[in-house]
Amino acid sequence: MLHYTDLKELANDKWLELNSGNKPWIRVGTAICGKAAGADYVLDKLKIVLSELNIDYIIDEVGCLGICFAEPLVDITLENGRRVFYKNVSVDDINTIIDDSIVENKFNHSSLLGILTSNVDNNAIGENDLPDLNELPGIKYQKKIALSNAGNVSPFDLYHYVSQGGYLALNKAVNHMTPDEVIKEVSDSGLRGRGGAAFPTGFKWSFLVKSDNPSKYVLCNCEEGDPGAYNDKGILESDPFKLLEGLTIAGYATRSSNGIVFIRHGHDGPIDRMENAIKRAYDEGLLGKNIFDSGFDFDVEISLTGESYVAGEESALMESIEGKRSQPRFRPPFPAQFGVWGKPSNINNVKTLTYVPDIISNGSNWFANIGVQGNKEKKIQGSTGTAIVCLSGNIKFPGLYEVPMGLSLRDVIYKIGGGTASGKELKVLQTGGPLGGVLDSNSLDIHLDFDEMKSAGAILGSGGIIVGDIETCVVDLTRVLVAFCQYESCGKCFPCRLGMEQILEITERMVKCESSEYDLELIKNVGQNMEKASLCGHGQLGYGPIRSALKYFESDFKSHIIDKKCPTGSCVQPMISPKNTRPYGILQINKGGE
Repeated sequence: MLHYTDLKELANDKWLELNSGNKPWIRVGTAICGKAAGADYVLDKLKIVLSELNIDYIIDEVGCLGICFAEPLVDITLENGRRVFYKNVSVDDINTIIDDSIVENKFNHSSLLGILTSNVDNNAIGENDLPDLNELPGIKYQKKIALSNAGNVSPFDLYHYVSQGGYLALNKAVNHMTPDEVIKEVSDSGLRGRGGAAFPTGFKWSFLVKSDNPSKYVLCNCEEGDPGAYNDKGILESDPFKLLEGLTIAGYATRSSNGIVFIRHGHDGPIDRMENAIKRAYDEGLLGKNIFDSGFDFDVEISLTGESYVAGEESALMESIEGKRSQPRFRPPFPAQFGVWGKPSNINNVKTLTYVPDIISNGSNWFANIGVQGNKEKKIQGSTGTAIVCLSGNIKFPGLYEVPMGLSLRDVIYKIGGGTASGKELKVLQTGGPLGGVLDSNSLDIHLDFDEMKSAGAILGSGGIIVGDIETCVVDLTRVLVAFCQYESCGKCFPCRLGMEQILEITERMVKCESSEYDLELIKNVGQNMEKASLCGHGQLGYGPIRSALKYFESDFKSHIIDKKCPTGSCVQPMISPKNTRPYGILQINKGGE
């Protein structure tokens, strides 16, 4: 049985060798954003050129550093600890980058992004005039916990992870803490679920503890089908061992026997890297029987789902694991009583579990003092820790940014994201996925806080923020969100199944400028019925984006409905008479005997 101290010693030796400077250590970002930008071709070309030049090297694929706009990103560690980053690297750049950094030590290539020299004297190597990577807004304003290793360690190498403090928390938990003490630590940290509902994690774990069934499951939800959200996939691609350690700690705390990581089929990068992490953990005795000689046994496997957004709902997730159609279950019973295979189960998001190792290692107070603190006396939960924000749409610097909770949307959009890519005035933010909300530019002083965003008519959700400038038609944006939700409805309950169809029909009339004022009341009635009668969050939250869009962009809707024109000019204009204002479709509203 390998003990933690032995594992740590082996890992530290390997890490020191990588950073010794004896060989250039090259890291290439091959997460989804890197691959989409051509990182695989860059990686292959690097190997060819280095071999042709007879340069002895070490090369690793890593995850996303967060600055997705800079991909493909090549990171070269040289002698004296210098770490040089090149952005938007193309295959044609490889020869000159190798000459620039490894052969001639010039660091003046046009794609130079920045340099880290934390372990050396800048004056001694004459690099005061070179850009400091830590001063880049996309790096400077981040507070990395869940993504602390992203872009720095190989997701395929267990020793990389252990050298950075990995598995210290699991060793501490299973050998020096009781399960109840672990749950208390997580509860005291104020950690809330990062899957969208923001439910207190420790409290949720306590439900599962009450069952004495010898077979219990903890499930990790990485279905992540939200347009504009890719942080769960980013964690699995960048640092799967941290997620695996958090899942194992959750298993110990809840006295569970098994863990399942639930991933959407087709996400090959996250799947392959997670499969490798599980295999390596078994090889080193970090999963299976008698982990760290503690008497704790825990097994983990991966389950894949098809292209189903509703499969991310916790009870539909369990149905999918059992080989059934992904549809939500009626509750009660709740998962902690009757979960997957009829066994007591607990479901957490990838991000939620990934915070756990750092909370156990550093203590609950450390985490609770980051972000928005709660107040137990006033029964205010707070939003502690960090938020992982995915910026996309019309934004200058799209990326995956982990920032402290409590940061304003203004700072996220302008200090980190650089404002709109077009340079035009910002108009709209779509937050929290297709079931989230729509905010206007006057909402920029809202903070990343679960409760504050909810009160504003939006949700933080899974962290996606899609940016639109003044040319964006909010009515059409709303229609796109509704179309997604309608397509992804599982159809099990009729309030959602029919309601989504009705709302989509109404919004399509609005986009075509063929709607009437009656449609505003009609869409409200349908939406409220969905909220009250739908079986799961898909239908219950489906009206949310429309409600917030009507709240902040009423004039856009009225322009389409009353003036029969789109204020941005991007929607199809009607080929009908302005007098034709009677609503039509599968529902009618009886107004004054009409």
